[in-house]
Amino acid sequence: MRISLARGDFAEALSVVGRALSNRSTLPILSGVLIEAAGETVVLQATDLEVSVRTSVGAKVEQPGKAVVPGRLLADIVRSLPEGAVTLEADAEGGSVTSGTAVFRLRALNPEDFPKFPEVEPERTVSLPAGVLAAVTKQVSKAASRDETRPILTGVLVVVEGGTLKMVATDSYRLAVREVHIEQKPDEPLEVVVPGRAIEEVPRIAGGAEEISMGLAGNQVVFEAGPTTFVTRKIEGSFPNYRQLIQQDIATTVKTTKAELLDAAKRVSLMAQHNAPLRVKVASADQTLTLSAATHDVGEAREDLMVGVQGDDVEVAFNHAFLIDGVASVDSEEITLEFVSPLKPGIIRSAEEEAFLYLLMPVRLG
Repeated sequence: MRISLARGDFAEALSVVGRALSNRSTLPILSGVLIEAAGETVVLQATDLEVSVRTSVGAKVEQPGKAVVPGRLLADIVRSLPEGAVTLEADAEGGSVTSGTAVFRLRALNPEDFPKFPEVEPERTVSLPAGVLAAVTKQVSKAASRDETRPILTGVLVVVEGGTLKMVATDSYRLAVREVHIEQKPDEPLEVVVPGRAIEEVPRIAGGAEEISMGLAGNQVVFEAGPTTFVTRKIEGSFPNYRQLIQQDIATTVKTTKAELLDAAKRVSLMAQHNAPLRVKVASADQTLTLSAATHDVGEAREDLMVGVQGDDVEVAFNHAFLIDGVASVDSEEITLEFVSPLKPGIIRSAEEEAFLYLLMPVRLG
């Protein structure tokens, strides 16, 4: 195989498929990118056996063929080169990358050992605005669990129904829900739990595409954007009934600015070391919210914020990192905090719309 293509196009294509490269040293073939050249097109593929990505790019194909080359090394090489044409020659034995007077030689792997791409035909599809999907994913995915002992919690629930896209994630300590209007209304509701790691990568592979197609095919979820196809397994099982966690009998409501609360929380949490909680105390008479944290043998911190308070005084403690994540996820300047009692979850919302909700379990005060 011998191909020549623009350095920028090559780098972008390698970046896209690089999202699926595996770190498993026991299967070296998964650290490689399969490159197939024919006609005037080069197709690149990568997989870690759970996520598979394929994309194509235009090129001058001087000799068709296919080869598997180390993915991250090749991407680093191409990124390091100046703008211009890049030539790749490769076979099952090895390969070389040439640009100007620079020449890199690298090993190659047998393309016959590379896993076949999951060729699936989606039974149901829906088109989602790429920008909307990226924004909603960013808000929600932080709340997905990283603990593989409960697989369903490592996923993000995606529901498309009646012109509405809803995404939900929870790790049992916090819950994030985002709902947004979309133009397309599927003929029937589409609901699936997508692995959190996978859904985070989808917006990054969209490139300049304005729309991302999402489809279901058996136990696979297929995303398509421009020349790129992204396939991942769906997570089987019943997603937790999150609606029952959302309290209706709110006793205290606080309104403040996102930036002020976020900055203060970051400052005070410097003293919340060794799993020490961040305390939130609300005083209705003074219209203040006080953040405090203390760690034995380290020190303590406290900061008062002037806020708008309706309801009862309350003092609640939270995991400081989870609280900061929740506040940072709000996409408006104004923010609302809702409390029921020190032993009930607190809720963070956008003050401008109720389409985003972040629920946070409290830490018991000693």
